[in-house]
Amino acid sequence: MRCSLPVSSRRRILCVFPAYTPSFGTFSHAYPLMGGVKAFMPPQGLLVIAAYMPESWECRFVDENIRPASARDFAWADAVFVSGMHIQEGQIHDIGRRAHEAGKVAVLGGPSVSGAPEKYPDFDYLHVGEIGDATDRLVEILDRDLARPASQVVLDTKDRLALSEFPAPAYEAVPLKRYLIGSLQFSSGCPYRCEFCDIPQLYGRQPRLKSPEQMCAELDAIISQPGHPAVVYFVDDNFIGNRKATREMLPHLVAWQKKNNYPLQFACEATLNMAKQPEILELMRQANFMTVFVGIETPEADALKGIDKTHNAAVPMYEAIETLNSYGLEVTSGIILGLDSDTDTSEQNLIDFIDRSAIPVLTINLLQALPKTPLWDRLEREGRLVHDASLESNVLFKRPHDTVVNSWRRAIAHAYAPEHLFERFKHQCDVTYGNRIVTPTAGKLTFTNLRRGLILGFNIITRVGLLSDYRRPFWRAAGHALKRGQIEAVFNMGFVAHHLIRFTREALRGEHNASFYAAKAAEAEAQRERSWWENTRRRFVPEREAA
Repeated sequence: MRCSLPVSSRRRILCVFPAYTPSFGTFSHAYPLMGGVKAFMPPQGLLVIAAYMPESWECRFVDENIRPASARDFAWADAVFVSGMHIQEGQIHDIGRRAHEAGKVAVLGGPSVSGAPEKYPDFDYLHVGEIGDATDRLVEILDRDLARPASQVVLDTKDRLALSEFPAPAYEAVPLKRYLIGSLQFSSGCPYRCEFCDIPQLYGRQPRLKSPEQMCAELDAIISQPGHPAVVYFVDDNFIGNRKATREMLPHLVAWQKKNNYPLQFACEATLNMAKQPEILELMRQANFMTVFVGIETPEADALKGIDKTHNAAVPMYEAIETLNSYGLEVTSGIILGLDSDTDTSEQNLIDFIDRSAIPVLTINLLQALPKTPLWDRLEREGRLVHDASLESNVLFKRPHDTVVNSWRRAIAHAYAPEHLFERFKHQCDVTYGNRIVTPTAGKLTFTNLRRGLILGFNIITRVGLLSDYRRPFWRAAGHALKRGQIEAVFNMGFVAHHLIRFTREALRGEHNASFYAAKAAEAEAQRERSWWENTRRRFVPEREAA
């Protein structure tokens, strides 16, 4: 549904989504392999806000991960809407500054400002919380007056819109073909209270739901756009937060896939205890789910108690991973170093876990305290929050800062040494990929998929298979997959490894922060100082520098 308030003015709303800081999980180094891909995933929140605006209001959407908003965009607009996460804080401020330079009112909403409104004194209006009564008040204000207010106005959502009443995201406003993966939301909220997570405070512990019919309609909108991504990610905070609802929804998703000849693959994020749900896992397999992101955080069972994540131990960890693999689900894992429980053996325990679990992709970060989390509150009481941009985290660790950072460096160096990474991919060929359903060829034989496959195949053969210094372990893994008829696995491992290896080498040179949530200025500054040719070379030519 759209905003139902009567409006008397016609307005032009420029929605701008900030660029991301590079990370393990965005695969930015691999975009050039795809031909035309510029960004990771469409931002659901801002697209929903754009769709909610009154029908007579014109909306223009710019994702600065694809292209920067231009002076003409700002000149066109009556008001500028921005949304983003904590990692995008610097870019959020920059968009607000450009809006004001253009003489436009600047409005900020989304998870970062909802968690820490005090960070953003430079915006005219702050929309704190989800879409709801605050959104309607904002529409009323802008309908009446476009002048910048004398002082900042904070609009706090008290009555949020039910997820079942959300409008479909304005997918038509963005070029889906420029994204690596698509995005879809079925539920919001998570019942667990992991100490470091802000989801329960921002979105609640009782998951709220869309109807299966809504979800299928949104999928119809995605595949109606030529060149849409082949993979769609469920951005739900926990895909099994409401297990009954997920179990009831999945048959609708299976039916939709069958009706449309399986045009999509799916991915999601969930807690590791989903391994105890065989009925859900089989339905996910039938719906063509390929990957699940799991916040494993640490392989040390005692440490899970300290961060209120004992549900990860509901099933023995390795057994749970094997169960997910048996349903064709490749696990992607979130890992945290710098926990209070870490000891001198934690690094080796993590390395042993990486090797034994054979999880190919692990986003290994240092602990970072986010506002509105139990961790933030505890560290604030203990006087252990630090705000020093020269450090890799805002947490005063119990172990020396440099010791923790060096442990992180050794862990990522081990995880993404090419021979280790490709060995883990070979393991997935044996235990995971062969357990996936065989989908109809008709759903895959599109011009877009054929074009993508040719471009990706050519680039992987040349940039990874011929020019890279890790071509030998790649071909060993590729040969292992080809013997099993797993051609798609060759594309996937080449694409993913290309990013992970290059990103790790940059991180080991100090160009990226050890926490995804803390922006690193070093690479941005280095990029400005490098020549145009050197920046171009780094983007397209594989690195040959030692890790």
